[in-house]
Amino acid sequence: VGNLRQGTFGQNLGNLFGLDNGAVIGLEFRYAPVRRLQVIVHRSSLDKTLQFSGQYDAIRQGASWPVSISGIVSIEGTNNFRARPIEDGHDHGVEGGGAHRSPAVGAIVSRTISDRVAVYMVPVWVRHSAILPTGHRDTGFIGVGGRARLRGSKVYLVAEVSPRVGGYAPGSPEFAFGIERRAGGHMFLLTFGNSLDTTFGQISQGGFPDTIYMGFNLSRKFF
Repeated sequence: VGNLRQGTFGQNLGNLFGLDNGAVIGLEFRYAPVRRLQVIVHRSSLDKTLQFSGQYDAIRQGASWPVSISGIVSIEGTNNFRARPIEDGHDHGVEGGGAHRSPAVGAIVSRTISDRVAVYMVPVWVRHSAILPTGHRDTGFIGVGGRARLRGSKVYLVAEVSPRVGGYAPGSPEFAFGIERRAGGHMFLLTFGNSLDTTFGQISQGGFPDTIYMGFNLSRKFF
């Protein structure tokens, strides 16, 4: 959680580019009970947020379809999901308040070019993205991202940005970029971005201006 845009290079080196400042940790598990369907559980230590989601791959890219299309539904809750749904614009969180649930619905539209380039567009609508004195607010955003494999290697360059297109839109759009490497069934990703967000509700709240955080992703796929 160290901001790499603050301090000198020597100061950032002294705290190992933010590693001495602690971290927000996200853990995720995906399982495919049937073909084309994924059930997903994700927990972020940011506000102790739990997100439950499902993804169905409705259309696969092929000779008759230029893109792949998947549908997404999710619901997330802060304070380890221990909160009642919001009604009439009031927050009914427990254990000190501030906890609430945010459902979301969206889609993933993607296209791969050979085995070198992939591009993604992810429109998402989030209910209860923020709780304000005047009531709850909703947000729509469109995530746009891509990855490109460096020729003759197992290394990829990746980047994304998620501008809000409607509703509550504080701060700056969330963005991130990084470098990824495949090692067998593992993928290791070194990221730099302007937020600590990992769930749809968090992404809808945008990033911080004049801020860059360093992060790491490690994933493993079991075939």
